[in-house]
Amino acid sequence: MRSIRLRILAIFAVLVIAGVVAWQLLPSDEGNSDPVTVGTTDEVTSLDPAGAYDAGSWAMYSNIYQSLMTFKSGAIVPEPDAAESCGFIGGKLQTYQCKLRDDLTFSDGKDITAEDVKYSFDRMMGIATDVGPSVLFPSLKNVVTEGRTITFNLSSRDATFPQKLATGAGSIVEKDAYAEHKLRNDGHVTGSGPYVLKSYEAGVSAVLVPNTKYKGALKNTGGPVTVRYYKQSDDLLAAWKSGQVDVTHRQLPSSTLAELDPGAVDQHVTEADSAEIRNLVFNVRDGSPLADRKVRQAIAALIDRAPLVTDIYKGTVEPLYSLIPQGYIGHSTPFFDAYPSPSAKRAKELMQEAGVQLPLPVTFAYRDDDEYKKETAEISRQLEADGLFKVTVKAVEWQTFQKEYAAGKYDMYTVGWLPDYPDPDTFSQPLVGRENSLHNGYTSKKMDQLISATLEFSDRSRTSADFKELQKLVGEDVPLVPLWQKKDYVVAKPDVSGSQYLSDGTGIWRLWELGWI
Repeated sequence: MRSIRLRILAIFAVLVIAGVVAWQLLPSDEGNSDPVTVGTTDEVTSLDPAGAYDAGSWAMYSNIYQSLMTFKSGAIVPEPDAAESCGFIGGKLQTYQCKLRDDLTFSDGKDITAEDVKYSFDRMMGIATDVGPSVLFPSLKNVVTEGRTITFNLSSRDATFPQKLATGAGSIVEKDAYAEHKLRNDGHVTGSGPYVLKSYEAGVSAVLVPNTKYKGALKNTGGPVTVRYYKQSDDLLAAWKSGQVDVTHRQLPSSTLAELDPGAVDQHVTEADSAEIRNLVFNVRDGSPLADRKVRQAIAALIDRAPLVTDIYKGTVEPLYSLIPQGYIGHSTPFFDAYPSPSAKRAKELMQEAGVQLPLPVTFAYRDDDEYKKETAEISRQLEADGLFKVTVKAVEWQTFQKEYAAGKYDMYTVGWLPDYPDPDTFSQPLVGRENSLHNGYTSKKMDQLISATLEFSDRSRTSADFKELQKLVGEDVPLVPLWQKKDYVVAKPDVSGSQYLSDGTGIWRLWELGWI
């Protein structure tokens, strides 16, 4: 997600712009019954929750599936959804137990059982697709059921396990509707979330209607919503200008976002701090030109974030110098400390120490997108400016891109990441842990020990020192280079209510908050 933040509550708070009193109005009983149409450039890799770990897919999962736990808007602690109650037992943070509600049904009318929950986890962990979410549960040994009680046995302590259950990885599927060893790809969904997927056309649209059978943490399941998918930011902008969509989120072009007028009467703008980040990731496998740490350090010494921030993204992003973004426990700046300013001299010395022939040829891939094209061109220019690298650029369609970087097809590639839950752990294990979701071949015993240490304590303030040490190690090993951290923007027509609650940075897309004034 990626897409894979402990963001304090204030970080997630929406900055409500003056002059939008209409947002506080409730839809009238005689209001518009048409679906609210939401436009986005995020793609859905798979409707099957065992098959995807990206922002577009998980945004959909939070509406059509249900997990044992969920996050209310702005919360940093999850609460029961499909569960009646949940908690650690035994005091060792290695056994987590939930009691399933007794009034839940899937969209096809079948009752949800504890066996469905166990099946969902066993299936997801068993399929373990390269672009799936199994990497979130490296310590999960087994799932045991007795009546409505589900027990998760862990091989090591994991204070963040409840938060992981509240993500798309915890989506509950019906065991009779999803094959045990292969992904479902018929374009249909059997879930129990606040919405039912009425129709779906990959890359084009998803039509959702409220699930009248939903029971869980939500009191209001909202009105009908249609999601429209666009390949490029400019395509989304054209749809917004022509009135084809009522709400836009992720992402209008940066030039458009930078010029948004909060005081305009013809639109509502929500701008919120976010922990969306973007990293330049290196293939560190043997045989890759970037397998040598000194070569990776040389790239880190060359990267100048200023043109990315000002020229490419027009001030809608901030430079990032650490794996863990600002606003989270343990945030530090190891890449600024080690590389305070771009230095071709230092980079050349590192390349000479590595003993490589110059210029070193590397392949650089990115998801095919107009803004990412500009970003990639700027980074390539920086790497080639002093004759240290010869960069071959590849623009790749999103789903192919995921599969090919997982297979080690590129020397380096850029990947955005959205937090799965509001804890700095969402940036550690999934990004730099063993068998991480970036699939760049990076492994480190010391890193794994530090990650384990950060999971020891329910009091997350006690993890700060370990997270800082973890980030320092990332700065030394350089399996990736952090580039930027982005704000979150939602733009809506003035007669749409609830758009300020659509996104709060936890990875959940709250379509049920949308309606008509």
